Amino acid sequence: MIKHIKTLNILPRWIIVIIDLVTFAIAALVGYMLRLNFDIEALYEYNFLRGVLIFMMAGLIGSLVTRSFAGIIRYTGLQDTLRVLYANLFTLGVVFSINYLSENSVPYSVAVIAFFVSLVALVSYRLLVKELFSYYRTVSQSQKKVLIFGAGRHGITTKQVLENDVSSNVKIIGFLEDNTRKINNVISGIRIYSARQDFEKLAIKHNPQELILAANNIPVNRKNELVDQCLEFGIKISTVPSADQWIGGEFSANQIQEIKIEDLLGRNVIDIQNKYVSKELTGKSILITGAAGSIGSELVRQLIMYNPSRIVLLDQSETGLFEIENEIRALKNVGEKLVCFVADISNKERLKMAFDFYKPSYVFHAAAYKHVPMMEANPWEAVGCNVLGTRNLSDLSVEYEVEKFVMISTDKAVNPTNVMGATKRAAEIYVQSLNNFLRGLETVSTKFVTTRFGNVLGSNGSVIPIFQNQIQNGGPITVTHPDITRYFMTIPEACNLVLDAGVMGDGGEIFVFDMGESVKILDLAKRMIQLSGLQEGVDIDVVFSGLRPGEKLYEELLDDKENTLATHHPKIMISQVREMEFDKVRDLCSELEKSLNDMDDFSVVAVLKKLVSEYKSRESKFQALDVS
Repeated sequence: MIKHIKTLNILPRWIIVIIDLVTFAIAALVGYMLRLNFDIEALYEYNFLRGVLIFMMAGLIGSLVTRSFAGIIRYTGLQDTLRVLYANLFTLGVVFSINYLSENSVPYSVAVIAFFVSLVALVSYRLLVKELFSYYRTVSQSQKKVLIFGAGRHGITTKQVLENDVSSNVKIIGFLEDNTRKINNVISGIRIYSARQDFEKLAIKHNPQELILAANNIPVNRKNELVDQCLEFGIKISTVPSADQWIGGEFSANQIQEIKIEDLLGRNVIDIQNKYVSKELTGKSILITGAAGSIGSELVRQLIMYNPSRIVLLDQSETGLFEIENEIRALKNVGEKLVCFVADISNKERLKMAFDFYKPSYVFHAAAYKHVPMMEANPWEAVGCNVLGTRNLSDLSVEYEVEKFVMISTDKAVNPTNVMGATKRAAEIYVQSLNNFLRGLETVSTKFVTTRFGNVLGSNGSVIPIFQNQIQNGGPITVTHPDITRYFMTIPEACNLVLDAGVMGDGGEIFVFDMGESVKILDLAKRMIQLSGLQEGVDIDVVFSGLRPGEKLYEELLDDKENTLATHHPKIMISQVREMEFDKVRDLCSELEKSLNDMDDFSVVAVLKKLVSEYKSRESKFQALDVS
């Protein structure tokens, strides 16, 4: 059997040509027989042997011209069928031409009959070989039973790819659909079932090993429902990437991937489409700080599509800049439009070189230290980067007449309990107070806006990659507290918000995003264990390590005293925050800068608490400053 499969694998094309020629000859003979009502004596009167030979030679010419023999028979599809049709049409044309030139060599009626017979025969034997190959390939192996969710274009493509892939060895049990108009129909012999009513029945009857999600824009809640059902019956769940992610525009079986926890978090993506983004950013010189980070690099990917005159990638991480530069240059021919500038934003003189040489119209400020426990232990660095670095960029933006300065903040800036959140709130205060101060100056037109959102999925050092590593290492998974919760959003969505705010903002606003429902981290850990095919408490344990210095149980998007104003989008709001006079903010920032000279953490944090009055330390040594 295995030997037979190998023979089919290496079937030479000359054998296919011979089979095709024999088919043409038989078709011509059938044409004569039907035309003459199976009168054998009449066959010789019509010199049928000459006619058969002519039709066969015409078929050879048609095959060579259209290369109908070139397709791999076991993968016969629509294109191969069309090539056979073209070969037969060409054959008929050659026969008609010969008839025109030489006294009815093959009767026209015989030629037409032979055309239809050969067409049916050539296509049929190809499909038969395809089916035989599929049978012999799988008969000695146990097939994996698969359900496909989605009977649309992606679902049908997935079915075809799986059936044609030699290594897949799958049996499609059926399609699942929520669309009632499609249910109970049949596609290529595969029935469409109701995903809500028939799932359990199919799971019990057929015991499928895998469910493949092959539908566009499945709501997050629906995905979670399907995952719960699959976990109940021990069914693996996989997803098909969207068409824009297909490699080279084509989909293959190895692109089907196991579902990720990121696919099940948060909410349905909010589509932010501002028609003015392209108009505002096309042809502009744009500077992105923190361009090597999770948010900064995604900003680069999105901004480059608006064809800026120049896009400057600024970061102190040379490796990160190298990687994002190579990625963008492989994606698009950007030439000298893309510039990498290695710099630390706390070094104002180095920043001034970038502003002086590239003269940006827009600055997107994503550079920051963001890890809460790390910054709690290193407040000197947190202040130097997050506060004074932002001050450097803001002041230079005014000096070099930047149109818009868009700062990326965090929900940890709301009622901060840690150094990192307090420094980000201090940066917000500086940017907003500077904008308000500049409004009274007719000679300055720079506008400052801020965006504030929660955790982004898959960012460096975030909880999901940490849990994934812990699972791969056999556990345990460490959760700080059983009740701790966080908001999540996707990186592309966050950056879409940033771009929208950059265009929409008139200066001085802090844009906040409707983050949906918060996620309990303990539930997240348990879900990841289940998706890995493991059991909590059996294969891997969850342990509680206690809240880390400065860590909150839950994050907030707004201060208790903050209200919001609506914008053009129902999911984007403007926070009305406490405002401070710029002179006072500037003096406190200068005091903060001087405190760094003392090289004493408590001195630095004490000044930071004066600037951010709502900053109350938690689980931290700096709580002593709140008591005094």
